[in-house]
Amino acid sequence: MSSELSLSVVDQSPVRKGGTARDALTETVELARAVERLGFQRFWVAEHHNLANFAGTSPEILIGQIAANTETIRVGSGGVMLPHYSAFKVAEVFRMLETLFPGRIDLGIGRAPGSDQITAAALSYPRPQLDIRHYPIVVRDLLNFLNDTVDDEHPFASLHAGPGESTAPDVWLLGSRADSASMAAEMGLPFSFAHFFGLATEHGPAIAEMYRQNFKPSKYLSEPKVNVALQVLCAETEEDAQRIGASRNLSRVRSVQGMREGVPPIEEALAYEYSPQEWAYLSKMKQSYMDGTRERGGGRR
Repeated sequence: MSSELSLSVVDQSPVRKGGTARDALTETVELARAVERLGFQRFWVAEHHNLANFAGTSPEILIGQIAANTETIRVGSGGVMLPHYSAFKVAEVFRMLETLFPGRIDLGIGRAPGSDQITAAALSYPRPQLDIRHYPIVVRDLLNFLNDTVDDEHPFASLHAGPGESTAPDVWLLGSRADSASMAAEMGLPFSFAHFFGLATEHGPAIAEMYRQNFKPSKYLSEPKVNVALQVLCAETEEDAQRIGASRNLSRVRSVQGMREGVPPIEEALAYEYSPQEWAYLSKMKQSYMDGTRERGGGRR
């Protein structure tokens, strides 16, 4: 089993307070160009809906823009929220991207809504939302459409997810819990653990080990491959890291309170006085952050 470690980026295209969505998307493209120059292997973009502080509503469109403005870095979704969409349509979109940028496209898929429940309902309206029990079926259909391996007995066996080229993107399963890791292991797919969600982070090592132990080699992957998405902030000094992180901290608190606004500037964040309840929430969430200097490897704060 390979122990190779490589660095990648997942960007949520945050909108600054007083800024615009265009600013945020332009900064995402520029960040991708910068990390490509630094030798990073992948650059993924997220999917969020009906949120004022994140501009990334359509990863498939943003992926095309990033890939067109870079040369070698792999570009993908972190991820496409598959329950909202047709497996056939997602296969068509990502085979189109793979045709335009061969060997550079990743399709990370997840089952979280990427939004609140009413927005999730709007994404499927007037159709009913997907019964989450059917999610594994949709994932298998997607894999088969991407690779032209649909079973002859399938009702859509005659369809081809164009364009005509037979290449397909690399597919990753994303998740923050053991059931997603188990599904990735069973299907023989790479797994990306969303540590930055701040959910069950203490179980992350055990979830990754469970995935490795239960992995079944497949035509997609011969041995387990794990990606861990961490929230890391690195600065020249510990003080600078904590200062910059103040903006993120206040944004996180306001987001969980349902406030629809962009990421506040550092000065506003440093001047903010947290209530005891807000501070308790923030103290818990900060356990999943890694802030610090390069010399300390982004020491946790």
